[in-house]
Amino acid sequence: MARRSKLARTAALGALAVLTLAGCDLNNEFWRFGWPEGVTDQAVQMRHLWTGSVIAALVVGFAVWGLIFWSMVRHRKRGDELPKQTAYNLPLEIVYTIIPFVMIAVLFFYTVVVQNRVQERSNNPDVTIAVNAFKWNWQFVYPQTTESNGGTPVSTTGSSTEIPILVVPVDQTIRFEVASADVIHSFWVPEFLFKLDVIPGNENGRDNVFEVTVREEGAFVGRCAELCGTYHANMNFEVRAVSGDDYERYLAAREEGLSTFDALERIGQPGAATTTQPFDQLTENQQLDAAGN
Repeated sequence: MARRSKLARTAALGALAVLTLAGCDLNNEFWRFGWPEGVTDQAVQMRHLWTGSVIAALVVGFAVWGLIFWSMVRHRKRGDELPKQTAYNLPLEIVYTIIPFVMIAVLFFYTVVVQNRVQERSNNPDVTIAVNAFKWNWQFVYPQTTESNGGTPVSTTGSSTEIPILVVPVDQTIRFEVASADVIHSFWVPEFLFKLDVIPGNENGRDNVFEVTVREEGAFVGRCAELCGTYHANMNFEVRAVSGDDYERYLAAREEGLSTFDALERIGQPGAATTTQPFDQLTENQQLDAAGN
C-alpha cells in the first residue's frame, strides 16, 4: 500500500508539472534554451519545436539519471554474495526497444510537420527579392522595380567599407530567391531561426527559394553561415524590417535614383547598418606597418 501511495504521489506531481507547463508562456529566455525569440511566423513554429524537443530530452535525461542513481543505491554491494542474475528478460527487452523507437518516431513526425510548414511556398508572394552571394559580400535585387537612370531593377551591393542593407516590409509574404556567383555560401538571419545554403547555379537551375512573413519592425543582423573562403567572416549584412508604407516609399526613392543610404534617411531610418560594421581588411603587412608607426 505504501508503495502504491508513493507511485500515486509521483504520478500526481508529474501531471501537475505537465499542466503547469501547458498553462505557461514558454516564450521567455529560460524556455527558449538559448534560441532567439524570432520575428517571423516560421520562426515561431521552429521555436516551439526546439522548446518541445529540449523538454522531451530533459524528461528522458532525468528519468535515465534517476534510474542510474536508484540502481546504484538499491543494488550497492552488501557482501561477497552475488545478487540474483537476470538474463534474457524478453518483456523488458521489448519495452526498452519499443520506447526509444516511439520517441524517435514522435520527434521525427513533428520535425517533418514543422519543416513542411517552414518550406511552404505561396503561388503569389507579396514581395520577391533576389539574393546574390559572392566572395565575399551580398547583393539584394528587387526584380519588381526599375531604376529611372538605367532601366535595371533596384539593387543594393555590399563592399569592404559598406554593410549591405536588405529592406523588407512587415506583415507581407516575402520570397527570397538565393543564388551564388562562385562557391557555396549560406544565407542566415539569426532572428529568422532559419538559414539556407546558397548554391552556385547552373543550366539545370540550382537556386534555392524560401518565404517568410516578418512580424516585427527593426534591424536584424545577417551572416554567411558557410565557410566560403578567406573573408568569410566579412560577409555580414543587415535586414531592415519596416512598415508596408515605408517600404513602398523606400522603393520609390530608390527608383528615383537615390542610394540605399539616402533612401533610408528619407523614410526616417538610419542610412547605415546599426547591427554590425565592416571588418578591418588591412593586409598583414599593412597591419605590421601600422603597428610599427
